[in-house]
Amino acid sequence: MAIPGKSCGTCTMCCSALEIDHFNKPMGVVCQHCIKSGGCDAYSTRPQVCRDFECDWMMERDLPATLRPDKVGTILMEDPDNEDYQAVCEPSKPMAWRHPLVFKHLVAQAKAGRTVIAKSGLKAWRIYPDGHFSEWS
Repeated sequence: MAIPGKSCGTCTMCCSALEIDHFNKPMGVVCQHCIKSGGCDAYSTRPQVCRDFECDWMMERDLPATLRPDKVGTILMEDPDNEDYQAVCEPSKPMAWRHPLVFKHLVAQAKAGRTVIAKSGLKAWRIYPDGHFSEWS
C-alpha cells in the first residue's frame, strides 16, 4: 500500500523498464499505453499486474523523494518470484544503479541479509554487503 503523500506523479518507469506479459511488452520498451507526461491511457482497463504493482519507493516510508524512480533512473522493488531485492534501470540509464543514493540503499539491503540484484537490460549484477558487486547470471 502506498504511503500517504507519495504518488507516481509523472514517473512512468514501470511502464518502460519492466516486462508486462499481458501486453507482450519486453523489458526496456515503453508500453503502448504509457503517456509521456505521466499516466496510462488504459488506466481504467489496465491489467491486474499493472493494478497490483507498486515500487518500493511508493511502499517504503523511509525512501526519500530523491529515490523516486524517475529521479534516479532505477526502480527499487521486490522480485515477484523470490526473495531477491532488485534495482531495475531505465533503459537510457543502464548504470543508474550506481547512483550514490541508490547504491548506498542497495548495500544496506545486502547488509540486512537480502540477495540484491541490479538489472539493466540483459545484464545483472549482485551487490554484496561490503559494497562490491559482480556480474550475475
